[in-house]
Amino acid sequence: MNSLFTYFFLGVSLAAPIGPVKATLLNKGIKDGFFHAWFFGLGAIATDILYMLMVYFGVAQFIDSPFMKTFLWSFGFFVLMYTGIENLLTLHTISMDAKYRKTVRLRQSFLSGLLMAFLNPLTILFWLGIYGSILVSGGGTLTGIEIIFFSITILLGITLVDLIMSTISSGSRKVLSTSFLKTVSLISSLSMIGFGIYFGIQAYHSLF
Repeated sequence: MNSLFTYFFLGVSLAAPIGPVKATLLNKGIKDGFFHAWFFGLGAIATDILYMLMVYFGVAQFIDSPFMKTFLWSFGFFVLMYTGIENLLTLHTISMDAKYRKTVRLRQSFLSGLLMAFLNPLTILFWLGIYGSILVSGGGTLTGIEIIFFSITILLGITLVDLIMSTISSGSRKVLSTSFLKTVSLISSLSMIGFGIYFGIQAYHSLF
């Protein structure tokens, strides 16, 4: 893989699947609007950058230890279950009228994205597997500048997907009915709970 476009497409393809982070981002856009979804995505990207640096400097092996995996599976379980259930309990707040919407600070959305992505073991496994393989794909011949450019290109692909998802989810408020938006939010909330249960099972297996 020696083309910047290849790495950009890699970032797009890796960010596109609807996992727990993307499900929450879509929910943010539907409930709170574009900027909250966008800032949530930026928080998740900040975590991506952190893990990229950890893989690059070789400290990610600590995160991949059995203890840390169990810790992250467990906390990921609690965060996803809490967020999913909270979203279910606040479905009635989804309204086309801005005066009925709960005020949320942008920094809260950013921190939510940062926390959820950081406590998502799938994020860790992804960067260990994909980014780690990129670093060794050149047989150690990649220069520091090349690694920086490739890394930025991957992040640009991820950012583009987040931008599109934020735009679509927030724009849907203007063209779709409230009942349909509640249905989409319900599905994404159940998706979060489903991932939470999966994380809980993984934590159980790690412990026992």
